[in-house]
Amino acid sequence: MGGSVALTVDSQTLADSLIENVSKVIVGKRETVELALVALISGGHVLIEDVPGVGKTMLVRSIATSTGCDYRRMQFTPDLLPSDVTGASVFNQKTGDFEFRPGPIMAQIVLADEINRATPKTQSALLEAMGEQQVTVEGKTRKLGTPFMVLATQNPIEYEGTFPLPEAQLDRFFMRISLGYPDADQEVAIMERREHVDPIDELEPVCTPEDIANLQARADDVYIDVLVKQYIVELANATRQHPEAALGVSPRASINLMKGGKALAMLHNRDYVIPDDIKAIATATLAHRVLLTPSARMREVTQETVVADVLSQISVPGASVRKS
Repeated sequence: MGGSVALTVDSQTLADSLIENVSKVIVGKRETVELALVALISGGHVLIEDVPGVGKTMLVRSIATSTGCDYRRMQFTPDLLPSDVTGASVFNQKTGDFEFRPGPIMAQIVLADEINRATPKTQSALLEAMGEQQVTVEGKTRKLGTPFMVLATQNPIEYEGTFPLPEAQLDRFFMRISLGYPDADQEVAIMERREHVDPIDELEPVCTPEDIANLQARADDVYIDVLVKQYIVELANATRQHPEAALGVSPRASINLMKGGKALAMLHNRDYVIPDDIKAIATATLAHRVLLTPSARMREVTQETVVADVLSQISVPGASVRKS
């Protein structure tokens, strides 16, 4: 068994500071902010599916600002080319040479806005970057920085002129999250905060990209019992056997649940994973990977319903005492 480390106060303080800082902009959505940070600490990517105007772009910008990471935004449209994402070589008349001009994907935090409006060819330009943390342009492979995170948005109710993400692309996303509408008190608070100035413009970094890399390393050392791993596998298998699912989640989903559980445990100041950590992130991590049967779609069964059924069916293990 690999050694585990006791988390320092600095790690917990930093995690709390990140959540509090982002919450200055994203009001009343602490749980969603925490999920996004779990994905960041796990080295994963996030699909934000929500209606316009609820703060998707602000969430991404506030995470980038809070972590001190380099941030770029791409507006996906039908005429966007793969080279607009990855970059391309441009001829320099002064030097007589071709020079590589990096695309937005070379940033550390990348917002892919309305990703489902781009063609599948352009969408696929993200695949290598998201899966391998590198891009290949004109035969040359270029490594991306650390940390690296793609946060893509899409509107769940607009289908005209869109290109639905294929299963292979969806599986690359660590999580799918939604902010939802604020309640009445939260909406008043948002209005008051933005009456005279936009809080995103006053947001300051609370850490550096190196601090995030350190958190990622610490999360990797968090202990997870074999019984919790078996619980994860049972959840995954249950989605594959669910009567409403034409296709269950992949082994990548199981790995992501494990990594996310470690990150959440660390955010909660623990150096070991408990089943509740897995349950807390299961819907965000699994639902978008479940392909519903035609019958289920006709009856308006949701992917979240399938995951909820699975969570209710699979018994939670009593994890053994962790070894020192």
